[in-house]
Amino acid sequence: MVRLPLTPAEVERGQRLGSLLRRARGERSMLVTALMAGVSPETLRKIESGRVATPAFSTIAAIADVLGLSLDTVWSEIKQPDAAELTGAGERLAS
Repeated sequence: MVRLPLTPAEVERGQRLGSLLRRARGERSMLVTALMAGVSPETLRKIESGRVATPAFSTIAAIADVLGLSLDTVWSEIKQPDAAELTGAGERLAS
């Protein structure tokens, strides 16, 4: 299977997701959080560091549940449009 390279917007979204999860986890152990969510600590570490920018929905749902985050909160945090997306949308509308 060939995996396409991530776009800059996907990379930035992954970084926002990782930041949100780190903040929500606070002082909780990464190991305990990961095990409670049913994911490996390595997976959680990669998501929090932004190295996995597009994790599976079920993975994010499980982690969010353990951290007490609603999926609405997660989505609103990570879906913030970046400047490049806004510029591109403006250019497409002007055409």
